[in-house]
Amino acid sequence: MNFRKIQKSIFLLLLVAPVLVFAQQKQINIVDLGAKGDGVTDNTLVIQKAIDEASASGNGKVIVPAGTFLTGVIHLKSNVEINLAEKAVWLGSAKRIDYGPKDASPLIVAQGQHNFSITGKGTIDGNGKELIKDLYAMLKAGTLEDSEWQTYNPWHQMRPEECNRPKIILFQNCDSIRVTGITIQNGLMWVQDYRSCSNVTIDGIKVRSTTFLNNDGIDITDSKNVRITNCDIDACDDGICLKSSLRNEGCENVYVANCKVRSSASALKLGTASWGGFRKITIRDIYVYDTYRSAIAIESVDGGLLEDVTVENITAKNTGNAIFIRLGHRNKDEVYSQVRRVRIANVKAEIPAGKPDKGYPEEGPIVRFPHNVFPASVSGIPGHPVEDVTIENVEITYAGGGDENNARMSIDSMAKIPEQVSEYPEFSMFGELPVWGFYARHVVGLNLKNITVKAKNKDYRPAIAFDDVSGFKTSNVKILESAKKQQIIFRNTKDESTDFAKELVRKLE
Repeated sequence: MNFRKIQKSIFLLLLVAPVLVFAQQKQINIVDLGAKGDGVTDNTLVIQKAIDEASASGNGKVIVPAGTFLTGVIHLKSNVEINLAEKAVWLGSAKRIDYGPKDASPLIVAQGQHNFSITGKGTIDGNGKELIKDLYAMLKAGTLEDSEWQTYNPWHQMRPEECNRPKIILFQNCDSIRVTGITIQNGLMWVQDYRSCSNVTIDGIKVRSTTFLNNDGIDITDSKNVRITNCDIDACDDGICLKSSLRNEGCENVYVANCKVRSSASALKLGTASWGGFRKITIRDIYVYDTYRSAIAIESVDGGLLEDVTVENITAKNTGNAIFIRLGHRNKDEVYSQVRRVRIANVKAEIPAGKPDKGYPEEGPIVRFPHNVFPASVSGIPGHPVEDVTIENVEITYAGGGDENNARMSIDSMAKIPEQVSEYPEFSMFGELPVWGFYARHVVGLNLKNITVKAKNKDYRPAIAFDDVSGFKTSNVKILESAKKQQIIFRNTKDESTDFAKELVRKLE
């Protein structure tokens, strides 16, 4: 047998193989099956038929062309690509009953599927403004049960229960998912939830969802091997949020990079739901703006293990808080959360005196007690400290101007700062604090390197407080523009920290 001929045959086969695979992909244009892009016709059955046929082929592509295609609930299937053309709009029904008579189904659902994607330059629109009108009409008519819609929640807001408001996307127990290029907008609940999934790629999408409350931009729940890149998020709840709702699960191997985030809650958040935990998480190269709560919120409060988390290269302009790290204990059992090996680096943040999300369609709830600007913080609980935290190359500029006539917490009252062990984690949870720049309590192993905190206006408070913190390492900590000569206060520091504390105060005076 001629060896060169065999080599040539193999080369030609490799050359044409991708073409053959592409040629085998079944393509279905929904218009060819009778779909109408008039924004009025219900296309649920037609689009579901296209998806079912594409999945049955083993490798199918469902094409949604230009137009506005109205549907109710759609179930995605394995081995299907949904491609939305540039001027295509997938519009959710404005009838609440179309999402089920009781608990609302998401608009787009996948359960236990694999190897599927949503691609293109088109839009998925949850139609939230019209849907909420119909939802309220059903509640007033008594045709839908809801125990919360006429009562104030802890944030003093009135809203229907989460179970009555449809998410736009829910993918659960799925593998090998791609969502790229599209815009997702106008939800009534979390925009997209990837729950107990693996091998997820989300790239180049836009989220524009300020229609109603609880509109998280992207939620990753108990999922593994997730990559989120090049996304632009504007949401009236958390922007990019990792959650864990299962004690024996958690989020692991998650990479988030090159994103732009605005939020009426926190921009980048691990928690609040934190039953299993978060491991091997990297977040980098993020621009945060006009965000009501924290630019970076890292929380474990339900018994989960949070470890090996790196957040770096963050620019945050006009945000309520720069960094919030919290270990708490909301769960009723005896399993305590753990937070360890967290590194935050290369952060530049600006914290104003006013409300950063003022003027947006759905603002975050007002803090209902007098207060001055809140500091960044790292806090555990008695007997369960946060461990091994490194914060380096960080510059935080505060508005300053703290007024003791507005709210006052004196230095000698640090023991009275509430622990709030079981409360919802938030940077304002301890009330007024006695410092304006940085607050740490119940921490073992704290490395501060190249840290600058600035106050634009003189503040009656010192800049930094350490309470029950041990294992200090520090270099090049700068405090600028404070009216107080005593810049740092200490309480319950361990013996090993005393020398460092004295030396640090000596350098700063």
